[in-house]
Amino acid sequence: MTETLTHQDGEGRVKMVDVGQKQPTSRMALAFASMFAGEKAVSLLAAGELAKGDAWAASRVAAIMAAKKTSELIPLTHPIRLDSVRVDLFVWGKERIGCFTSAAGFDRTGVEMEAMVAASTAMLNMYDMVKGVDKGAYIEQTRLVYKTGGKSGDWLSPAAQTGRIEKLATSKGKGTPKDPCDEAVLKVRFGLESDAHGGDWHRQVSLLGVESIEKMRSKGLDVDFGSFAENVATSGVCLYELPIGTLMWCEAGPVMQVTQIGKECHTKCAVYHRAGDCVMPREGIFTIVLAGGRIAAGERFITLQV
Repeated sequence: MTETLTHQDGEGRVKMVDVGQKQPTSRMALAFASMFAGEKAVSLLAAGELAKGDAWAASRVAAIMAAKKTSELIPLTHPIRLDSVRVDLFVWGKERIGCFTSAAGFDRTGVEMEAMVAASTAMLNMYDMVKGVDKGAYIEQTRLVYKTGGKSGDWLSPAAQTGRIEKLATSKGKGTPKDPCDEAVLKVRFGLESDAHGGDWHRQVSLLGVESIEKMRSKGLDVDFGSFAENVATSGVCLYELPIGTLMWCEAGPVMQVTQIGKECHTKCAVYHRAGDCVMPREGIFTIVLAGGRIAAGERFITLQV
């Protein structure tokens, strides 16, 4: 079967695809963009001390406005009624700024371009805000991460995986099983609000796959979520195979980054003494929080290798 370009007619002339006979469906798309800037510019941005003002708010508004103007910027796209646009901006390391943008609507065609235009515009506006400090800053990438809906169905970038948050838990003290909760708040440079392990360090949030918990149950142990002192139990993604540096976007907006796979167990926990083994040192992972917000059990998350 020979593939044809849908935006050309039989004589090779540009045309706008006729979507009039298509049935509207729910559409969603997630895009990612990043920018490299000097350490001084990023430091001022993070501290809210840029001379031009609030770069976060300006870039967020610019992205939302651009998403709504996509059909005026990209000539062969269709005007779409957007139901929502979300913009999650964050400092990423000492010299990078990142942005996840999601767009959603109920229409005859997809919202991928709206999400990507939003992400690109957020970074363009961010450049405008930091160029007084670093004119050499540059946009590194804009990419589609995930999309749903339409005739072609769902699509996920080869660099991404999608999973589900199954359970959440916090603890009042270190070295103790955690207390389950239905939702929690992630705080930048800390971790889960009110958790004893929170702080400005490289292991702010601990995660463990339910698949790993099942391995311990198969040994006859009566263990459950929180038994391994994990904050977040997930399904659908093999966490311990994720490369260090992988980004994790949560459905409600928070963003984390993988900083460590496993850990050395010095004191041997209660689970180890009962079974002679513990899966957390091998298969648990740790993250830092780049963008804060609420997370809840049952929500989707998407990982992206960058």
